[in-house]
Amino acid sequence: MSGFDNFNTDFYQSSYSVDDQSQAGYGYSNTDNPYNKPYGQYDYSQPMGYPSPGMMPPQQPYTGQIFQPTQTYTPSASQSMYSNSFDDEPPLLEELGINFDHIWQKTLTVLHPMKAADGSIMNETDLAGPMVFCLAFGATLLLSGKIQFGYVYGISAIGCLGMYCLLNLMSMTGVSFGCVASVLGYCLLPMIILSTFGVLFSLQGMMGIILTATIISWCSFSASKIFISALAMDGQQLLVAYPCALLYGVFALISVF
Repeated sequence: MSGFDNFNTDFYQSSYSVDDQSQAGYGYSNTDNPYNKPYGQYDYSQPMGYPSPGMMPPQQPYTGQIFQPTQTYTPSASQSMYSNSFDDEPPLLEELGINFDHIWQKTLTVLHPMKAADGSIMNETDLAGPMVFCLAFGATLLLSGKIQFGYVYGISAIGCLGMYCLLNLMSMTGVSFGCVASVLGYCLLPMIILSTFGVLFSLQGMMGIILTATIISWCSFSASKIFISALAMDGQQLLVAYPCALLYGVFALISVF
């Protein structure tokens, strides 16, 4: 046991003492640092490093008015470009192809068969007027007790397709399907007059037959005049008026019977 006691006293002997705690550890031996002082030797009467309220920098006074803040945001070049492009855009009705001036001129051309048609206006694809006239024609038939909206739109689609094929074969320049539908739809306006008369009295007598023949001639003559002026088909008006008369004759049969 005496040998073990001697070994225990000689095991890990060092020169470290408790008094060394007052010195800086881990290589930090700066004696000027106040935070390296041991507990009980720090002078708490000295002020801390936090700024006092009286030492805060003065704020800039508000120079604007109440509810009127100063303008601090300037739009970028791209945003100003977009705003300028929005200002230069055409109206929405013009983008949709709805021009009330052209609609009125086309309506007057149909109502006045002897008036010369403007080919530049008639060659436009305007379906706003024809849709209104088809609805008006179906509404007047509905007042007579005839629910024929399906027949009106079906016959219109088949007639426009047939006239489109025929005019492309007869003309040198060709024509679009929208232009054909627009012209045939505008020339349906006299047929609305016939269906309106059918609401007031019967069209199956002699006066009804004469009125129906007059309306068919009116519609076919107006349509052929517009097609001739728009497609520069001089001398072919009768050839164009005949298929138009067949188409409007079907609408007349719906109005009479």
